[in-house]
Amino acid sequence: MSVDCSSNASCPAHSMEDELPVQMEGHGTLKLVFTVVSALMVGLVMFSFGCSVEIRKLWSHFRRPWGIAVGLICQFGLMPLTAYLLALSFSLKPFQAIAVLIMGCCPGGTISNVLTFWVDGDMDLSISMTTCSTVAALGMMPLCLYLYTWSWDLKQNLTIPYQSIGITLGSLIVPVAFGIFVNYRWPKQAKVILKVGAIASGILLLVVAVIGVVLAKGWNMDVTLLLISFIFPLVGHVTGFLLAFLTHQSWQRCRTISIETGAQNIQLCIAMLQLSFAAEHLAQLFNFALAYGLFQVLLGFLIVAAYQAYKRRQKSKLRRQHPGCPEVSYEKPRETSVFLEEGDEVTVTLGPLGPEQQHRAAE
Repeated sequence: MSVDCSSNASCPAHSMEDELPVQMEGHGTLKLVFTVVSALMVGLVMFSFGCSVEIRKLWSHFRRPWGIAVGLICQFGLMPLTAYLLALSFSLKPFQAIAVLIMGCCPGGTISNVLTFWVDGDMDLSISMTTCSTVAALGMMPLCLYLYTWSWDLKQNLTIPYQSIGITLGSLIVPVAFGIFVNYRWPKQAKVILKVGAIASGILLLVVAVIGVVLAKGWNMDVTLLLISFIFPLVGHVTGFLLAFLTHQSWQRCRTISIETGAQNIQLCIAMLQLSFAAEHLAQLFNFALAYGLFQVLLGFLIVAAYQAYKRRQKSKLRRQHPGCPEVSYEKPRETSVFLEEGDEVTVTLGPLGPEQQHRAAE
């Protein structure tokens, strides 16, 4: 259904075109703020989290890439399919449907590494998944977009932002490599850097959320897109966790894969929207991408809060079960069932702790 506004000056379409330069100017400032914040987050967070990575554990993920394989299936299998089903279910306009699909085809974002740290996830797997999904995006993004849009009548050419993917990959690998080197040469200093980076990453996430809420007051977006921007990351977290659970991954890896699945690279999505769409649609589509980013941060806060509450409850329960032995240490396996590495086992240690266990318990 279309509306003829050629002779009506008060048509909403004309008013939208008149307001478009102002909106795009606002989005220029918005993009600059998020670019600066994102650059700080990527540099500091990936360097500090690289200080938690051990070469031996990182190599084990590539030697037996069960977790990485499940994560890639979630990233480029479940997320594009979810985007396609959401577009059909809500009967989106063509340009809106393509924007949602682009978001679903993007690789994982840096926010996943931050959230994984705060839920005691597998940091080696998280960084491996983020890196591998970014590399795989060079081929999987165009492939997924072609598979899901070949039957659609597209009025614009979709341009893959290979330069942005390369920049993302560089900003991910270089800081992590430095962090791994620092952890190898100066392990004590690496632990201090990790703590500082964890605190800074939490503050930066809070800043991003506050900026998003403040700027949301001026947003003019379709209610359907707003609803999808909330549902989409939530479905990603749930389906990612379920697939990891069904493939017999450990609870630690289930949490990691769940977060990696729902957290997308917003900057890459915005770059592709800029390259592929005309100015008349950019304002609304930028709002969708930013709303997705805001909701994935808010959902991440809820996941972290729920996990920390569960963790405190388990500790209290453990103290009640062992009232005469307050110091209890758990050693968890990296995998379960057939994915157990040789020598991995679940152990429970009661009584006095060694220096390494005391440091781990203190953290």
